[in-house]
Amino acid sequence: MDYKIIAVDFDGTLCYSEWPALGEANKKLIDYLLKEQASGNKLILWTCRAGKALSDAIDWCHDQGLSFDAINDNLPEIIELYGNNSRKITCDIYIDDRNMPIEAICG
Repeated sequence: MDYKIIAVDFDGTLCYSEWPALGEANKKLIDYLLKEQASGNKLILWTCRAGKALSDAIDWCHDQGLSFDAINDNLPEIIELYGNNSRKITCDIYIDDRNMPIEAICG
């Protein structure tokens, strides 16, 4: 594959919100993702939201100009490549407000 797969969380990452509310857009991150997508990279929305809360988040993202190649799922070509759909998302970059830099735990 000649592209990166970027998985991104919604609450506290794309949107400064407290579930299930919607809040202010993280414009810097959205601009980065739009640039990456325009360069041919793939985007996955990876969130705990489901049902109406997920639909609201997707609509909010569309209002920001964001569309995704997959939502809470692996890309179809990844499923085909590995012959199954692992629960663990396959991506090159995972952007989440809960991430911890390795230096924080390993010194």
